[in-house]
Amino acid sequence: MYGVVTRNAEELEWPEFDVALYEVKGVSGQHVDPVPGARNAVACFGDTATVGTDPELAPVDGDGRRATKDHPDFDWGYVCPSAESYRKGLLEVVEACVRASDDVHLDEVCFPAADFCRCERCEAAYRESEHDDWHEWRAAQLTDFVAAVRERVPGTLSLSVHPDPYPGHLRRRSGVDLDRLAPLVDEFVVPLYDTTYETTYWLESLASGFADRLDEVGDVRLGVELYAADPAVDALADAAELVDAYADDVFFGYHAGNARAVLRRWDAEAREGVEWGA
Repeated sequence: MYGVVTRNAEELEWPEFDVALYEVKGVSGQHVDPVPGARNAVACFGDTATVGTDPELAPVDGDGRRATKDHPDFDWGYVCPSAESYRKGLLEVVEACVRASDDVHLDEVCFPAADFCRCERCEAAYRESEHDDWHEWRAAQLTDFVAAVRERVPGTLSLSVHPDPYPGHLRRRSGVDLDRLAPLVDEFVVPLYDTTYETTYWLESLASGFADRLDEVGDVRLGVELYAADPAVDALADAAELVDAYADDVFFGYHAGNARAVLRRWDAEAREGVEWGA
């Protein structure tokens, strides 16, 4: 299937796309109303606006730095996954999405980086938990959150993950345990973003790596999300054709017009050379 990731509700009706991820809550913290017919998308623990208002909610690394937009390693702010009131609010957003459409997409279900989070909330929760390993505890926090979402979503539930298929890397980096999460979701979506796609060998490496990795974890679909806003249509088409060999679904992010141009070109090429008998 071919899909679009968009903030524009009118693009949800474009017939070229089999599925549309509609951004209800982005990493900026901005919210819009969910819409029927879409797989409404929620950026969970990425939320610049919330931590801008309440920095105490931001995760803390071992050096005491908070994961706000001012942190040199991040483009947006994060909320600590142990912040119970915020988690409850996210579940309410999911419930609102489900009232509009059965399908939901989750983004930014993660700790910001390997050294997060060392805040008092996380330290206390870890000490009181049954886990002896900190990375195991982090993975359990995120898995429990996704399990709570799964209970609320009757349709397709998909989850974006960072583009690192090497076994163990996602768990150490962000607390994402593919083996634990696979039974809870229907699809993992991997964003492979580039502004030109002039070089594409790395797309095949990552897409094929994830395809092999997901074969190990169970019956779960692989979606690859490409950045459609800046690349030329020819380059975007080449990138999409390459990852299509490994992914169940290809999503085009944030420029439906370029994505539609790619799909229309493929449709035209498929029609060329057809010969009709007398």
